[in-house]
Amino acid sequence: MYLSPASLKLRWFFALLLMLPLWGQAGEILPSWRDGPSRAAIIGFVEAVTEEGARGYVPPSERIAVFDNDGTLWSEQPLYFQILFAFAEVKRLAPQHPEWKTQLPFKAVLEDDQQALATSGMRGLMQIVTATHTGIDTEAFSENARRWLATAVHPRSHKPFTEMVFQPMLELLAFLRDNGFKTYIVSGGEVAFMRVFAEEVYGIPPEQVIGTTFATRFQDKDGQLSIQRLAELKHNDDGPGKPESIEAIIGKRPILAFGNSDGDLQMLQWTAAGSGKRFMGLVRHTDAKREWAYDRQSQVGRLDKALDAATANGWTIVDMASEWRRIYPFEATTTE
Repeated sequence: MYLSPASLKLRWFFALLLMLPLWGQAGEILPSWRDGPSRAAIIGFVEAVTEEGARGYVPPSERIAVFDNDGTLWSEQPLYFQILFAFAEVKRLAPQHPEWKTQLPFKAVLEDDQQALATSGMRGLMQIVTATHTGIDTEAFSENARRWLATAVHPRSHKPFTEMVFQPMLELLAFLRDNGFKTYIVSGGEVAFMRVFAEEVYGIPPEQVIGTTFATRFQDKDGQLSIQRLAELKHNDDGPGKPESIEAIIGKRPILAFGNSDGDLQMLQWTAAGSGKRFMGLVRHTDAKREWAYDRQSQVGRLDKALDAATANGWTIVDMASEWRRIYPFEATTTE
């Protein structure tokens, strides 16, 4: 079919009109965030500390940003994902431990007895984590975690756990790095578990992942070198343990910190106590339809004292339901 030059120009014109919204979205800052107080506060803070010559300017070497992981960068319901990994490891390793069939808390895991697990409490969970996370070398543990993450799916979404990450926070991490920030994870999760996926999922390399650690020992067995993971908790990276590890490993006070629970309170306080411009943020889980709604009464990711502190001090509280257009990467972006 012959098209005149005028018709061709008209077609190109309409094609450009159709492309304009896509170009606008591609260049938009934090596209999964709705226009609102949190997005404005983030952009305003970054502009203030990166504008050379401005009063609040912070040199790139001091632009340290720290993020909790569970509940801040990815979901944490119905249980912390690392606990679900530990339960799966108990079932996988059970043939090697016949005594677990009658020994709590392992018996409760094998029988999916939620009541008995709840009764075992934190002590029981630590027994399970210690049994599945130690007594092997670091490479073997990382391979176990990598294998589980490659095959396991979330019980509600049926998506891989590494897809249960928050799209708005992925955009925030990228936005900060584009503006000269160095981003760290500072989490109560076990450090070796998080390092398996953090670089691929978040763009955060292993040396910038800080977490709970078990003691280790270098071993030379007939020329076979390894780092053995010992059944001894070396550092609990939760609550006051977070600023302690920031000081020990980073050696600089962050100027931006993001969390979602009371376990992040001291990290936020430590960040706020520094001089100059500071940003403290909380992700508040308010979306029962797309994710979960919980805070003060939750047994997982309880947000109570930190919520009071954020309100009293004017920290940024991100309302997930009203301020995020999309929660997970696999979701469509809402337009309302």
